[in-house]
Amino acid sequence: MKHLVLLGAGHAHVQVLHDLAREPLPAARVTLVSPFAELVYSGMVPGLVAGHYAAADCSIALAPLAARAGAGFDMQAAVRVDATARALVLADGSAMSFDVLSIDTGAAMDRDRIPGAREHALFVRPIEHFVKLLQALLDLAERRTLSLVVVGAGAGGVELALALQYRLGERARLSLVTGGTPPLSSHPASVQARVLRALKRAGVTVFEDSCREIEAGHVVLGGGARLVCDAPLLATGASAPTWLVQTGLALDEQGFVATGATLQSTSHPQVFAAGDVASRSDAHRPRSGVYAVRAGPPLALNLRRFMAGGALENHMPQRHALNLISCGERRAIASWGSWSAEGRWVWWWKDRIDRAFVAHFR
Repeated sequence: MKHLVLLGAGHAHVQVLHDLAREPLPAARVTLVSPFAELVYSGMVPGLVAGHYAAADCSIALAPLAARAGAGFDMQAAVRVDATARALVLADGSAMSFDVLSIDTGAAMDRDRIPGAREHALFVRPIEHFVKLLQALLDLAERRTLSLVVVGAGAGGVELALALQYRLGERARLSLVTGGTPPLSSHPASVQARVLRALKRAGVTVFEDSCREIEAGHVVLGGGARLVCDAPLLATGASAPTWLVQTGLALDEQGFVATGATLQSTSHPQVFAAGDVASRSDAHRPRSGVYAVRAGPPLALNLRRFMAGGALENHMPQRHALNLISCGERRAIASWGSWSAEGRWVWWWKDRIDRAFVAHFR
């Protein structure tokens, strides 16, 4: 009996499990390996921070999902993967072999890129850890006014700053450190303009400078300025998990798993990868939950066909994706290519999409 191991419970893997619940794999054993009991849906985290959602609204319980799929669930991290030997070592020291491996663990954050960050900052990844630590920050704001600094000019950093300012109001002073570029510099000019207006309306101070160092009580900028800070929150770019280096898998220049159009590793065909942990040279795209979600169905199909010895299908990510950016209040910005729009109706649209995604797996 072949053994399929799903390493990580990302957006693509929950869809694989949902597919297996509808039609189990014949003569196969499936095991999900993840250190978390739930998947926190990243698209709803800004709304959770802003107070629009409870944690339960944004979470997908993994044990029931795995059970419906007829899969085992080992709730711990893998500390070592040997793609050639087809084996992995779990956090408790036990070994697990596989015939086929699929990796959807998500990206990581480099905790040592900014001096002092590991000791003093709150990282947004893993999201499950961030959500658990968020309440302590909210409780602290109940006792005194806070000076908070969000580092990161991507959608994650912008949404986090706006959500916190909305949630805490006069109990916090928010600053956004962008790394030297305007917020959302990779987005169309119309989206950048809308985001800047949203930050100004909310009273978030924007510093187009780098974060050179984080000290206890201060964030030091590249230009030498020191920002008083009770809690630095890092929402910087995604990095490849360091454990990938020891797997024997082919990696791209940034250290992510190199895959082809079938979502297979370019060096080990028995290994698949999807989501932010994977990289494709033939289809450039940003690291976004939108693309991870879209990779779920083709990953499920190709895993099923590979296990059965059938022909695989190519998956080509769309050139443009619908981006929905929360503005803290029940208002959002939508963009598709160069088109953009903004309003409460966009937030309502995003809310419907996000709630439907989570409900799909319950």
